[in-house]
Amino acid sequence: MNSVERVAQRSRELRQKHGMTQQELAELADMSEKFLQQIESCRKKEIWVSTVERIARAFSLEAHEFLAPTLPTKSKPVRKVASSRVHK
Repeated sequence: MNSVERVAQRSRELRQKHGMTQQELAELADMSEKFLQQIESCRKKEIWVSTVERIARAFSLEAHEFLAPTLPTKSKPVRKVASSRVHK
């Protein structure tokens, strides 16, 4: 698994663990929902460290914790976001 695939998988795992939509995570990570969709679907060929840090911070993690081989147990959304109405 390459680094882009690792970020995509971890983002998806943590987002689902916390019951978040892509829209909600994108808001917390200060990025567009479309950009997050491209990351999670591995349509990005490269990913900047600053992007990984933004996603990690959305889960109250450091980049190295986010990229660890095992799913971080102490993750939590950095703040509560308004629920997306799309999936409700």
